[in-house]
Amino acid sequence: MTRLGTSDLDVSTLCLGTNVFGWTAGEAASHAVLDAYVAGGGNFLDTADVYSAWIPGNAGGESETIIGTWLAANPAQRDDIVLATKVSQLAPNKGLGRDAILAATDASLQRLQTDRIDLLWAHYDDADTPLEETLAAFGELIDAGKVRAIGASNYSAQRLAEALALADRKGLPRYVALQPHYNLVEREEYEATLAPVVAEHDVAVVPYFALAKGFLTGKYRPGGPEVDSPRAGSASAYLEHGGAEVLEALDAVAAAHETTVAAVALAWLAAQPHVAAPIASARTVEQLADLLPVNALKLSDDEVAQLSGATASA
Repeated sequence: MTRLGTSDLDVSTLCLGTNVFGWTAGEAASHAVLDAYVAGGGNFLDTADVYSAWIPGNAGGESETIIGTWLAANPAQRDDIVLATKVSQLAPNKGLGRDAILAATDASLQRLQTDRIDLLWAHYDDADTPLEETLAAFGELIDAGKVRAIGASNYSAQRLAEALALADRKGLPRYVALQPHYNLVEREEYEATLAPVVAEHDVAVVPYFALAKGFLTGKYRPGGPEVDSPRAGSASAYLEHGGAEVLEALDAVAAAHETTVAAVALAWLAAQPHVAAPIASARTVEQLADLLPVNALKLSDDEVAQLSGATASA
């Protein structure tokens, strides 16, 4: 387990992304994935109130609802789970104004069938709302016992630094974690802009798209068979930008550890400074089996450097 920044939350290396719940995975399949994830040593679930409102016929909240029915069926698991969700994107509670945050959180708690959210993310920055109003609203939720810690998702380096400085200056709740887009083949933006802020303020990092839309699972290969996935087109595009060299390096390290390419890609992320837990999703138990080995996988410094070099030369 890894401590999540300055919070008191201890999380497994693999954070299970649940954006597929209610989208490409129905309730029964999602519950099976949750069962297998916990059995495999995982304890960190990441969802959002807006998952999966983009699907015709959905209203949003489907992922939270599925997690809620699983928690209701497994009440003994609740204290062991670090449950994270996000606010700001689901109508009518859009944005990070006080009223929207409070109403969205109450709606999430109802769908999740729990009395608390362990980590509440601001899903996207809201430039139209003062940072002080946003952080003060989060403070109300913490004081009420509805939220334990807060994080920032999709924040720029400048806005994250401003929010952290404001929290310290005004005695407001502080973001303990950042959720950025970051993986082995998409490094430049995070490492150049956000990493220095994270290091200066001791913020934990929980990267999404940790497997580059599935490309870093190794299932998209030059001349390989078509993959049945809604992300297949965007994932295979990495092959046009040096992705084959990265796959070769991943294959070599995976063979040395007798593990999966996906686990190695996640382990590389977990080895980066301040990264607490990369996020990856699975719509089936079989997909999850490729991810779970990361919980026990430690790469050597040479292996981390080998993979980083493959990216740099790609």
